[in-house]
Amino acid sequence: MASTPGTAVADPSPAKARAKLVKLNEQADQLVERYNQAAETYTTAKKRYGVLNAELQSKDARANALRRDLVNVAVNNYQFGPFRGWPQFATQSNPEAMLGTMAALDEMTQAAAAKIRAYEVTTKELRDQRDEAKTVLAEAETARNKVRQEKAKVDKMVAEQTKLLRRLGAFQAGDPNSPGIEYTGPASGNARSALEFAFAQVGKPYRYGGTGPDSFDCSGLTQAAWRTGGVELPRTTWSQWSWGADRRVPLDKLEPGDLLFSKGLGHMGMYAGNGKMVHAPQTGDIIKVVDLDDYWRTRLLGAVRP
Repeated sequence: MASTPGTAVADPSPAKARAKLVKLNEQADQLVERYNQAAETYTTAKKRYGVLNAELQSKDARANALRRDLVNVAVNNYQFGPFRGWPQFATQSNPEAMLGTMAALDEMTQAAAAKIRAYEVTTKELRDQRDEAKTVLAEAETARNKVRQEKAKVDKMVAEQTKLLRRLGAFQAGDPNSPGIEYTGPASGNARSALEFAFAQVGKPYRYGGTGPDSFDCSGLTQAAWRTGGVELPRTTWSQWSWGADRRVPLDKLEPGDLLFSKGLGHMGMYAGNGKMVHAPQTGDIIKVVDLDDYWRTRLLGAVRP
């Protein structure tokens, strides 16, 4: 590789600087995707922990209520005895009254036993859920640390990309409030809705990890666009490619709205029809519409139709 993240830029030649930038962009595609995957893993684990923690609190409240009931039963038995009415019961001369008393005692015993069983079940569920929640929390913490590590690497690479682009006079900050452009292509239905959204973002800056509304990265743009078309895509390039395993289409059969994936799955865009693609390229660039020329076609791995 021509450089590593954080390496000082010392190339005097613009041609060498451009060559280095190409390699940096390729590296950044993969690194940003790893960052997005790590961030998604953390988000998913954190959500799972939140759900488990809410259930845990509910079961904890249930266990505490059952515990109070059992304490009340124990105190009552200690003070009055569990069968305080036994002498009266044993000397009853009325068979019907005696049977009624027996039934009442049996119901009391069954009720106490049911409370004990309910308490045992709830506390076991509580222990199991606490163990699961601890595991999920540990997963979330590991994912969070991974995100921090990947972010530090990406930040260094972004700084180098920005420095090179500024030297070449090619850095485009973009406009977070860009009104975009109108989509006038051949798409229809939900694909048209997705493309109208994507075209409305043209001119906004690329930002790794961006999901809008002011900036996007490549998979953040396609996810947001297709959400307006009624399709909820996963967050990252890798997961969108995996999600579309049974929705793949040949590159010579593309239709507007199809998702386009680069080799290595570090980048993606959306086919706009008429041989064009809309995408969020890389650091220092803006969301734009480009021709699917020979350069892009040789980079493509495949396509998915949402």
